[in-house]
Amino acid sequence: MSEQPFVLVTGGAGFIGSHTVDRLMERGCRVAVIDNFSTGKRENLARWTGHKDLVVLGVDIADGIFAPLAAVETQWGAPQRIIHLAAQTSVVHSIENPLNDVRNNYTGTVQVLEYARRKAVSKVVFASSAAVYGDVTEFPVREEAKCTPLSPYGIDKLGSEYWLAYHSQVHGIDTAPLRFFNVYGPRQDPASPYSGVISIFSDRAHAGLGLHIFGDGEQTRDFVFVGDVSRAIELACFAAGGDGSAANIGTGMETSVNELAKLVNEFCGGQSTITHGDSREGEILKSVAATTRANERFGFEAQTTLRDGLKVTVESLQ
Repeated sequence: MSEQPFVLVTGGAGFIGSHTVDRLMERGCRVAVIDNFSTGKRENLARWTGHKDLVVLGVDIADGIFAPLAAVETQWGAPQRIIHLAAQTSVVHSIENPLNDVRNNYTGTVQVLEYARRKAVSKVVFASSAAVYGDVTEFPVREEAKCTPLSPYGIDKLGSEYWLAYHSQVHGIDTAPLRFFNVYGPRQDPASPYSGVISIFSDRAHAGLGLHIFGDGEQTRDFVFVGDVSRAIELACFAAGGDGSAANIGTGMETSVNELAKLVNEFCGGQSTITHGDSREGEILKSVAATTRANERFGFEAQTTLRDGLKVTVESLQ
């Protein structure tokens, strides 16, 4: 088999996944993408259409991945590394339909890890979330903080982290859960009910529609650009080691939703009104990451300012 790195990316046609695939392909890897296309889009990977080093499989990970990958393995062998990004990403949806969240975000992770165990995969990087923390009282939020998730989404992400730690400690697989804070950037679909607030605000502001904020808008978030996140994933994927303990992926800077709405409105011409409504169930009030661990472990530091990232994002939606 070739010494060319072979990486499996679940959810690789999605928002974060497709940016990650871009990085891996530019690095010279062979990449197999698994995606059920519930939110992922084939056009996100259009740049690599027909490339000999990319295989795209329309598969639901919760149904298992052994059979779908069998044909790929005959050519490339088993992947050396897995980046597991496939997930149901809406906190609100997880509250409304927890069984679906368990199937996608918990069972799906166990399926991926069982494949990794049986195929002797050397490294698994997992997309966890700041939602595992719930409401915390000390900021910035450190990885050692007590985790009290407020939604099935956060619970299933935290449960998945335990599975990664188990596979590291018992089966010797290097695992790296990355707790993403609020990721934004090009390819985040504003029409999706799972989309982030920035893409929704940008889409509406471009159309001259009002920007509606749930609650008083003083809730804060650590908004991190997708280009920085995909770089963090790549760094974690190829770094040595990984004991299953999580690392935050954020900027270390917090921004209120009110501030965000004003910035987006400014970039889009300032024609939108800003209104407020009831708070959403399960929504945390304050969030900002401590980022030292990611820097120490695999050299990650966010490089994109919110202004610069918003400019690129808003332009991509025009």
